[in-house]
Amino acid sequence: MLRPALLLVLLSATAGLAQSPSTPVSRYGALTTLFAEWRPFQAPRVVAGVPDYTASAMARQRAALPRWQARLRAIDTTGWTIAQQIDWHVVRAEMAGLEFDHRVLRPWAENPAFYVSVFADQSDQPRREGPFVEGSVELWKYARPLSSAAMQEITPGLARVAPLFQQARRNLVGNRRDLWRYSSNALGEQIDALQGLLTGIDSTARFGTTVREARDATRQFAAWVAERAATKTGPSGIGEANYDWYLKHVQLVPLTYAQVKAQLERELARSHAFLALEEQRNAALPELVPVASDSEHAARFPAAVTRYFAWLKAQQVLDVRDWMVPALQARVGRFRAGPREFFTEVDYRDPMVMRTHGYHWIDMERIAREPHASPIRSAILLYNIFDTRTEGLATGWEEMMLQAGMFDASPRSRELIYVLLAQRAARALGELMMHGDRAPVTDAAAFAVANTPRGWLKSGGGLVWFEQHLYLQQPGYGISYVIGKIDLEHTLRRRRQQLGPAFRMDQFMNAVEASGLIPASLVRWEVTGELPADVRRMLSQ
Repeated sequence: MLRPALLLVLLSATAGLAQSPSTPVSRYGALTTLFAEWRPFQAPRVVAGVPDYTASAMARQRAALPRWQARLRAIDTTGWTIAQQIDWHVVRAEMAGLEFDHRVLRPWAENPAFYVSVFADQSDQPRREGPFVEGSVELWKYARPLSSAAMQEITPGLARVAPLFQQARRNLVGNRRDLWRYSSNALGEQIDALQGLLTGIDSTARFGTTVREARDATRQFAAWVAERAATKTGPSGIGEANYDWYLKHVQLVPLTYAQVKAQLERELARSHAFLALEEQRNAALPELVPVASDSEHAARFPAAVTRYFAWLKAQQVLDVRDWMVPALQARVGRFRAGPREFFTEVDYRDPMVMRTHGYHWIDMERIAREPHASPIRSAILLYNIFDTRTEGLATGWEEMMLQAGMFDASPRSRELIYVLLAQRAARALGELMMHGDRAPVTDAAAFAVANTPRGWLKSGGGLVWFEQHLYLQQPGYGISYVIGKIDLEHTLRRRRQQLGPAFRMDQFMNAVEASGLIPASLVRWEVTGELPADVRRMLSQ
């Protein structure tokens, strides 16, 4: 055994160099160095401008992964702060995510929608939901009409669409039926985005030609996928055992599949029961009338944002910053006539309600304005590991604000909160059906539709199919809204117990914000300063 003094000399001499798996390390800097090296390894190598997901490339990556995991295990976190220990665990979760990709999900071989790379709309998450190829083209970033600089910046991403699909034809060897069948919607969205990009530009010029080639390649690939989807016969879900492993090691949810199911069933029942009581209490009140015109939308939605933040500030529920109001004002959208999808049914009846879920845009603006001091947390976690915090807080905030009194002056709006919760619990149970029972997407969608109040989630609309297809591709995402909400409620309860009369909601939220976009279970550890028993069991090797 090396004497401590000699070990210290050796560690100092090798500072900044890659550690071998057997080298014990105790410095936090070793973790940040490893993380900086890990991210380029996790991403596929790029060959001739195209990310390489071929079988040989993925086999090489999988073979090398255990060495990275061994290097991480060699870092001794004894004596580290809670925040530093949490950083170690989220790096481990990312590595487990790549392990699971290779061992179970294999999106490059099983999921045609994985190869969608052009997006017209911005995600409200810090990293786009679901598994996708490295290096997307985010068209929403560019003002129209496109400038010459924008065209130049977009062109390389569009030019690789056709060769990427050529590679995909060789890579996609899986038999997961629903992943093939429901990829058509995602591919259709890329076709629409590229067609829209052609509007107002010279389609015969160099850039226009590049766009047309990308559009045509997407159409051809979509036809290829549709033809082969008819031959696929296997289940697409991952099974209960794999789901349990994914929750524990990647999503860092301290529950099993069975425990998640029990909690979701409880929340579904509670939401329906509380909705019934609210409706009984409000029976003599007039129904909420949806927004019906451009002018009404233009008047009510910005006013709702202003009232929302004024209320939060007056009640000392949130430490309201000057940039928050503009961040949500920029997201009020515009009036859309015609049939309403589920969230529009809610939003158009009381614009204040969905502003609570708009906490996403506060998160997004904070990333830009106040990046986390940790180089690990500021990098935005992979595999949607943040979703129990981002989706959980946005969902939990809805009912928290109801209980705090935000909707006392509009009792009918209280009903909408429970309609929202019921839909999120129902669609999450649909996710469990697909993965645990390996039921088809059709069964999961039918369950979500049947258990969403008022008939607002329609089987003939696109939302239910988009959601269930996403949850099939990304296990744990559908449950994150409700399970993350519950975990954050545990954090609130415990912090209230710790502080007693000194507890203040705005200060609590400051602590939650300061922890960054990490799993809700780790937020609980950092905010309370205690490692709860369920989280300790989850984090144990």
